[in-house]
Amino acid sequence: MLMQTHEARLAALRGELKRRGVDGFIIPISDEHMSEYVGNYAQRLNWLTGFGGSAGYAAVTLDHAAIFVDGRYTVQVREQVDGNLFDYKSVPADSLGGWLAEVCESGARIAYDPWLHTWNWVEALEGQVNPRGITMVPAPGNPIDAVWTDRPAPSPAAAMVHDDGQAGQSSAEKRAAVADWLAKEGHDAVVIPALDSIAWLLNIRGADVAHTPVALSYVIAHRDGSAELFIAPEKVTPELTRHLGNAVTVRDRAAFESALGELSGKSISLDPDFAVVGIAQALRAGGAQFTFKRDPTILAKAVKNAREQQGHRDAQARDGAAVSRFLRWLEIEAPGGGVDELTAAARLQAFREQDPGLRDLSFDTISAAAGHAALPHYKVDADSNIPIPPGSIYLVDSGGQYAAGDGSGTTDITRTVWVGTPDGLGAPTAEMRDRFTRVLKGHIQIDRAVFPQGTCGGQLDVLARQYLWEAGVDYAHGTGHGVGSFLGVHEGPQRIAKPGGGQAGTGQELFAGMILSNEPGYYKQGAFGIRIENLVLVEEREIAGAEGRYLGFETLTFVPLDRKLIARELLTADEIAWVDEYHAKVRALLSPRLTGDDLAWLERETEAL
Repeated sequence: MLMQTHEARLAALRGELKRRGVDGFIIPISDEHMSEYVGNYAQRLNWLTGFGGSAGYAAVTLDHAAIFVDGRYTVQVREQVDGNLFDYKSVPADSLGGWLAEVCESGARIAYDPWLHTWNWVEALEGQVNPRGITMVPAPGNPIDAVWTDRPAPSPAAAMVHDDGQAGQSSAEKRAAVADWLAKEGHDAVVIPALDSIAWLLNIRGADVAHTPVALSYVIAHRDGSAELFIAPEKVTPELTRHLGNAVTVRDRAAFESALGELSGKSISLDPDFAVVGIAQALRAGGAQFTFKRDPTILAKAVKNAREQQGHRDAQARDGAAVSRFLRWLEIEAPGGGVDELTAAARLQAFREQDPGLRDLSFDTISAAAGHAALPHYKVDADSNIPIPPGSIYLVDSGGQYAAGDGSGTTDITRTVWVGTPDGLGAPTAEMRDRFTRVLKGHIQIDRAVFPQGTCGGQLDVLARQYLWEAGVDYAHGTGHGVGSFLGVHEGPQRIAKPGGGQAGTGQELFAGMILSNEPGYYKQGAFGIRIENLVLVEEREIAGAEGRYLGFETLTFVPLDRKLIARELLTADEIAWVDEYHAKVRALLSPRLTGDDLAWLERETEAL
């Protein structure tokens, strides 16, 4: 039945393309704000194809169709998308431009939604296909929307005030800093479409996108420190209006495009990663001049102030207690064979929900048993769900969004644990313990790193991989990503990953106040996967006699590591001391938050190696 539904949807789209006189259309996973996670109203790729991953795109012509995903989704795309309807293409080996050149004749007109793609993306694609006689055409209205008869409406949820006390800085102060930047750069205004940038700048939050507390909106910030917020009227409460004050003009989101035309003769700054073609076209049509520069809130948002740092520490303590309760529950229940991946994820969410400060998960929990743990971005659903086998490795990557009177923060933690057998005799293999310990050694190297000011994340990445490389193995994902403050769980611009290869952010200098993940891993296809993830805060380090400023990391995440998977003989004395010191901190932080059997479990799991 599902296949027939998607076949009918594909046929309906092709009928719409014929009606418009174009030969094809590009369908990304994207919204008008270039968000990582998008609302249901923007899930066009999922509607058309059935693909449920968070990254990918499809291209449909009148006679051909293909879906493009990277290596994270090679298995998933084949499970969810009908291969009789869509060819499977692997990025970066297969390019969209190459595929279009292969299936389209000269003179073909391929449409795209100018509100779902950036200027650079379109320019790059045009550079590939124009020499083949193929023209890219901005569509006036998305053709998917014309045939998606039951498309959900955008979320009507009200925007919320993010208290200045939790933000650590007022919106007026932030807007003044943006105004100073505009004056320095010689621009009259900056258009900000990125939802987390808007939330940070105005100290507001929302509930329009799953797991990311943002409100659908746009901002134009001006050189005099004022700003215009474009947001649906039903989202605006009296409290929000009072919070924003007289210097922020609230306008209907539907008026945004026409407002861009009011900037005639002005010099406007646009971020090339977030400003879609539609924005640039509207500015140009209205007579404004625009220049592509990084959104001035991006770096400021990444460098957390003292109040945000403390709020994050509080969120981590709350989260650590919940995850510890879950791990004890799993240790008791899973060896009997009665726990599956979905049940485990639901149980972990229930433990988190016991905390009144929880507002949401920070992403869909990766609850991965056996061979599924070898898929770094596995997402369990009713079709893929399997029981957690006794005598196996289980990996759980999860997080929460916390907002409470004493602080707020976004958490992200991965723990890999051994699930025992009913008789208690099962044990991890020597290979499992070797790989886990090599991942742990790399994790420790990142945690203990000390580096001079000016170092970027790409320079640190090798520290996490060195012990895996010694064994002739590696992992295909980055070692660390930035994390927001009660905002996006993935936040730029900082990143720890192999330099080059299109890894955005690896060349970004690390500054004190940035939060990153520390998550090396190892994955044996079809067998097991290992990842150890804590969040860390970049901090200044005082070194006697140091020539220049030096930085290091403060560990933020505190949950026991599974001692059954640690091969103690592979650790140096310093590494053993790190594990013991880490577990002592876990015990000190979480003991006041746990009682009874949970506390006894914590004390056992944090004993010295």
